[in-house]
This record gives sequence, C-alpha cells and structure tokens, in this order.
Amino acid sequence: MVLLTDRTQKRLTIQTEEITADTTTIRSLDWDRDRFDIEFGLQNGTTYNSFIIRGEKTALVDTSHEKFRQLYLETLTGIIDPKEIDYLIISHTEPDHSGLVKDVLALAPQATVVGSKVAIQFLEDFVHQPFERRIVKNGDKLDLGNGHELEFVIAPNLHWPDTIFTFDHKTQTLYTCDAFGMHYCSDSIFDEDLAAIEADYQFYYECLMAPNARSVVSALKRMGELPQISTIATGHGPLLHHNVVELTGRYRQWSQAQTKGETTVAVFYVSDYGYSDRLSQSLAKGITKTGVAVEMVDLKSADPQEVQELVGRSSGLVIATPPAASATAQTAIGTVLAAAKDKQTVGIFESYGGDDEPVDPLVSKFRELGLRVAFPAIRIKDTPNELTYQLCEEAGTDLGQLLTRDRNIKQKKSLDNDLEKALGRISGGLYIITAKKSEVTGAMLASWVSQASFQPLGFTIAVAKDRAIESLMQVGDRFVLNVLEEGNYQGLMKHFLKRFPPGADRFAGIKTQPAENGSPILTDALAYMECEVASRMDCSDHWIVYSTVQSGRVSKPDALTAVHHRKVGNYY
Repeated sequence: MVLLTDRTQKRLTIQTEEITADTTTIRSLDWDRDRFDIEFGLQNGTTYNSFIIRGEKTALVDTSHEKFRQLYLETLTGIIDPKEIDYLIISHTEPDHSGLVKDVLALAPQATVVGSKVAIQFLEDFVHQPFERRIVKNGDKLDLGNGHELEFVIAPNLHWPDTIFTFDHKTQTLYTCDAFGMHYCSDSIFDEDLAAIEADYQFYYECLMAPNARSVVSALKRMGELPQISTIATGHGPLLHHNVVELTGRYRQWSQAQTKGETTVAVFYVSDYGYSDRLSQSLAKGITKTGVAVEMVDLKSADPQEVQELVGRSSGLVIATPPAASATAQTAIGTVLAAAKDKQTVGIFESYGGDDEPVDPLVSKFRELGLRVAFPAIRIKDTPNELTYQLCEEAGTDLGQLLTRDRNIKQKKSLDNDLEKALGRISGGLYIITAKKSEVTGAMLASWVSQASFQPLGFTIAVAKDRAIESLMQVGDRFVLNVLEEGNYQGLMKHFLKRFPPGADRFAGIKTQPAENGSPILTDALAYMECEVASRMDCSDHWIVYSTVQSGRVSKPDALTAVHHRKVGNYY
C-alpha cells in the first residue's frame, strides 16, 4: 500500500492496492468532504476509485476528481508508464470520475478512449482535443489478453445517461462507477464491516438511484446475464466483495418497490448544462419520498418516441429550462408539449446555465394546455447553494403529495372503523423536532415519541418519509427535541402544523436560541434535549429514528408535558 499526503489540501490521500489478479486500484480519499455536489450531505467523506487492469494490453478504468490532480498523476505514473496504457475506459463523464481525463490523455495520447456513444459526445465537449475512441454497446467485448476479456453493460441513468459497466471475465469483477457505491471514506478497501457502511449505502441509493429505479431494475437484469460476479468495483466508497449478494439484493428490493408506485413523474433535465442535473436530482428525491415513481430523462440524448410514451403515461412532469441555443433540447421540449395533456401536473425550474429558455413562456404553454402547476416556477438567480437544493427537494415533495392526495384519502377511508378507533386510543406527548445542518433548517410537530433505552439514554421518533425534516435526520445528524407544555402549547402547535411553501423559514416569528449542536431551541418549550441520530429502521411509510441524548434541560420542573389524544388511528 502506498499512502501519499498533500499538505496543501485538507486531508486528501491516495491509497493503492492490488485487489485481484493483475488489477490495481488507485483510491483518492477525501476524508473531510462533508457535502457532495451540495445536494445531499455526507457524514464520512468520500472516495474516487480508479482501476488499472493489466493483460497483454493495459486498461485504465476511470480517473479521479481534479482536486487530486497532482496526487493522482504522481501515483499513476509511479505504478505504470502512461505510454503503456492502451485503453482509457470511461464509465461515465461526471467530473468526479473524469476530471483528469484530459491530463491522462496528455500523458498517454496513444490510449483509445472507450465509452458509450453519449459519453464520447460529452467528452468531445470536455477535452477539446482529438483522441482515439471506441464506442461500445451492450454486450460488446474487449480482449486485453491473458484471460482479461472485458464485457460492457449499458446502464443509462445510473446516474447519468452515458453510464456503462465493465465486467472482467477473468477476475469476475464488475466496474460500476456510481452504482452500488456510497460516500464513505476509510482505509478499508472492501466491505467487510457491513454494519458500518449500510446506512451510507442506503442514503446514497435514496439520493441518486431511487429517482432512477426503473434503470436500476434494467441494469440488474443485464447483470443477471453475466457469469457470477465476485467483486463490484465501485466509483465511491469501499468495493463490494463480502456482501455482493446482500447489497445487490437490497438495490433490487428497493427499486422494485419504487417502480411499483401507481403514479409516475417524468423529470426532464440537461445533464451537462448549468446545474440542471443536480437540481433535478433534488426535485426527484423529494418526489420519491412520497412513494411516487420517477423516471429521469436527459433532453439532449432523449429518443423522441420514448419521450412521447413516457409523457403519455405520467401523472406529473418536471422540466428544467434547457439552453435556448440547443436545437436538440428544444425539439425534445416540443415533443413534451405535444404529448402533454390536461389533468397532468407540471413543475418548472431554471437550470442556471447562462442561456436558459425563459421560464414564464414555458409555464404559460403548459397552463394553456390545461396542466396544473404544482409549485411556483423555481428561479435561480445565483449559484445554487444548500438552501436552493432544500427548496427543490421540498417542491418535489409538494408535487408528490399533490398527486397522491386523493389516493391517501381513499386509503384512510378503507380502514376498519372499530380497528382505527381502537388504534386511536394510543396517545402520546407533543413535541417539536428542530434541526439545522449548515444553512438548512427544519422543524416538525411530533407525537410518536418514546424512550427506548437507558444505556445510552435514547428514544425513538416515527418520522413520515415525506416530511421535509427527514433529510436532516440521517445517521449522525444532530437535532433538538423540544417538549411542549400542557396548557401552553396551542400557539407552537398551530404554527408548526401550517403547510409551509417550499423553502420557507419554519422559524419566522418564533422565539429561538441556538443549542450547542447548532439546532434551534424553542424558548417557550417546557424542556429540550440535544440529540444525535444513531440508527433508522424502515417501517413502510415512516422511518423509526433511534437517537441518543447528549444533554437537556427543564425550564419549569412542576409543569406537565402536553398530551395528544386521538380518536382514530389512521392519521395523526
């Protein structure tokens, strides 16, 4: 193992290891990165994984993030003479994996770049220099010699439209880039400690893969046509070797459940334009929280017939403003408009790419067709930040809730009357959960709260999956549990029961003070506790969040906790 440290950066290291026969990984470890593409948080840093496969010929699979330029290139040239690299395989062109492609080609101009048709097109715009290329399709093979026959699997939308997997028949290793990965930085190259990584694995899936669940199912089907897979060499986090069957099984389970949604929303974006892809991922994540299926489509590479078919069977449409100068994207928008119909729901957001199609005329066109607008058009006036992504996620959740409202009401009415009355006799206290992560804040009225342990002191909260605050209650997140006072809770309860528009400040007009963990303490609360999420359990439409308590205080020792009595058990 070689470990190099660049002292001018904040804990950036390089790790190399032979992971299987004739195969070396170069892992760029970003220990302190606590955000990734801004749109979702990290607790454990991340890695960018690259691989060298040596047969009679040599292939380099993916590169690294540009922040690792010096470390990565020094390490690469220390392992292999770049002139010996015959192929540079591009799993997909997102900058965190292809940020150093131009640098590698400068050192290895003889290398043939291997990728999907869309990836090669994207690289031409990114590299701005001639290069040898080989476009591959599903099932194509590349023989490196000495038994290393590589087979390519087309896996679009995982999570970019240009993604391919690469399977080495000799080592039974599948190189998947983003798919099956996670943002988890450690010295462990493999997944031997499942308990340590499974929360990050699921969170990564929810953020990036759940909005593309149909594509995940398709990729898993293609993977099933390969021989046995012993190792999945991911682009982020530890490689999967000890738990391949278990963790791919979870992808299958989660994706099949997601695609069974009765309602579908089509999300149209432009993958290499402005912030279109990142913003669309946040909107899609908000939609999937409501149990609505999402299908994401890149306007620049979309097939017109597929667009028409998708729009025709979708209940909702979300559209990023495309570049006005892109004839391909404009044609795709025209196809969407032609296939759209009344009674559908639509949402529009700006891409902040510098040449956005004007948003107001686009909204007007859909209104004229009779579509219902789910949320005010999201206008991006500056570089998107955490609050922008929170706004997008909450807008997506609003859209999903709007589409499922009638179905949820019908389900509530279908419960047995005696059963729901009996269940409603389970009572609980009244609490306000408050949280802050960086600049993003959230709050929720809660009554399903119960102490769960003495050592350590801990309790559980049931949090509906479509609550905005759910994104701030991942494992490792900190928050405050505010206890409401009997006879003095009506004002706070009324305030936090309001339906807030996307991105609204939940604490406007409310007296607060900061806790040591940064979350707001409600000044008028009877008591408060500072807490940290230790684990989460999936319970159908809720998460059971188990949290430990670090500190707390009671403002009125003689006062009582407010109690919430219900009459029925099928809603709060």
